[in-house]
Amino acid sequence: MVYYSPAVLDRTFAALADPTRRALLAQLSERDSISVSELAKPFAMSLPAVMKHLDVLSDAGLVTREKTGRTVACRLEAEPMRAATDWLNHYQRFWSEQLDSLAAYLEEDACPPQQPSSRASPSAAASRPRRRASSRPGRSRRK
Repeated sequence: MVYYSPAVLDRTFAALADPTRRALLAQLSERDSISVSELAKPFAMSLPAVMKHLDVLSDAGLVTREKTGRTVACRLEAEPMRAATDWLNHYQRFWSEQLDSLAAYLEEDACPPQQPSSRASPSAAASRPRRRASSRPGRSRRK
C-alpha cells in the first residue's frame, strides 16, 4: 500500500472544501501567474477576505506567492492535488474490486434453478374439493 501523509491530505482536502478556494484554483489553472487583485475581481468580497482564502491555499501548498514591487502574483502548485488524486484512486480501485466481487456473487446465486411443483400444476386446482355454499357450521340462532 502507498503511504500518504495524513497532515498533507487533511490540509489539501480542507483547502479544496471551500467553493471560493476552488474557484480561485480554477482561475490559477487558466494562467501561469495572476495578481491577487485580478484574482479578487470576480468575487463579491473584500480583498482581505480573498487574501485569507489564499493563505489557506498557501498553507496547503496549492498556491505560491511572489512579490514584485507592490504586486503579489500567485501561481498554482498542483503537487498536493496529485497526492490527493492518488489517494482517491487507491480507494476507487479497492471499492470497484469489492463491488465487482459482490456483483459476481449475487449473479451466481440470484436465480437458482426451479423444479416443477405439483401444487403449481393446473390440474391440481381442478381436483380440489369445492366449498359448500351453506352457512357456517355451528348453532343456529332461533327467535
